[in-house]
Amino acid sequence: MTRITALIVAAGRGTRAQNNSGPKQYVPVGGAAILVHAMKPFLAHPQIANVLVVIHDDDIIRYRQAVAPLAERAGARLLPPISGGNTRQTSVARGLAALKSSDPDLVLIHDAARPYVSGEMLDKLLEELSSARAAILASPLADTLKRSDPTHVVQETIPRADLWCAETPQAFRYIDILDAHDKAERSQLDQFTDDASIAEWAGIPVVLVDSGGGNTKITTAEDLAMAEQRLVSPGFNRTGGAPTVEYRTGQGYDVHKFTSGDHVWLCGIRVPHDRGVEAHSDGDVALHALTDALLGTIGDGDIGVHFRNTDPRWRGAASSQFLLDARHRVESAGGRITHVDMTILSEAPKIGPFRAAMKQQMSELLGLPPHRIGLKATTTEGFGFIGERKGLAAMALATIALPSGPTGVAS
Repeated sequence: MTRITALIVAAGRGTRAQNNSGPKQYVPVGGAAILVHAMKPFLAHPQIANVLVVIHDDDIIRYRQAVAPLAERAGARLLPPISGGNTRQTSVARGLAALKSSDPDLVLIHDAARPYVSGEMLDKLLEELSSARAAILASPLADTLKRSDPTHVVQETIPRADLWCAETPQAFRYIDILDAHDKAERSQLDQFTDDASIAEWAGIPVVLVDSGGGNTKITTAEDLAMAEQRLVSPGFNRTGGAPTVEYRTGQGYDVHKFTSGDHVWLCGIRVPHDRGVEAHSDGDVALHALTDALLGTIGDGDIGVHFRNTDPRWRGAASSQFLLDARHRVESAGGRITHVDMTILSEAPKIGPFRAAMKQQMSELLGLPPHRIGLKATTTEGFGFIGERKGLAAMALATIALPSGPTGVAS
């Protein structure tokens, strides 16, 4: 039986996407990270035995959080991730080397930034590879090409006949592409932009397989925005159905009284103060309120249900853990967080000097750009226990998009 492994390259930084949520492959879209969307077709394909992901050293926590629900279902088919290198070529070479012990017959190499691959595309690619040594998905070029001089004056129109845009996955006999990468490394050639070009350089014929369109790569901020529309439905590119979405809003509220201390935690930021708060965890009222708001969107209890204040595991715990758990629950239910809004009620401390840091911290925790995060503060004009500086409180609202209909979890 032919042994097939998929190698997913996810070690890039994705700077052209211009998002504030870290590398683009971890940006949540349609209830899951882009990387997860890219992995799913390979794990679902009956002929593919294993999937190996190559990640950046800095992304191990992001990776584990992103793939946790998928990894549980995939079991041993999803191999432990390995660390990539400074270039895509180096990352692929490391991935291929890591597969030597399992020695697959065929390997499919795929970019994590292409989340639109379908089972049909994989079928076409593997069918071609039954007789070819290498085959890649590609699309015929549709645009007219112009070559310019350094001043952008057209020098030549290039005929587009027989020109194709290379895509991934790219499929090879494992021993062929492993040997080609080894030869490129020995020759100190390290600027190949895809694996097909390495195969061509090594004398391996590469067959083009028409992907049928739609297998685009997420590169820019505009691509990310388009992905929000294309991937919001779990049935995209598989059932062909139009996405149906419902929006839900949850609210949360939390309060803590002051006690002795020299700081408080707000939105995951340590804020100096002449008092602390009385709490089992770190007492971050803003993140507690937001955690409850997120849980409210999917009707999944409240923070006390999942993190009891009688449990010693949570004594002094960072409230970011609670928020990340709530985010994971929303995304596991198929939801996508679209906006949050918080108001901190406090006479002191003032949050103004820390507002930017707070928004950035929440952006990283939620995978949201700062413009989708509202953060305000107000006093109670001296009234009540907050006005008397006996404590502080926070209110939060969270909005999520949730696929509905027969393929979604909402009804």
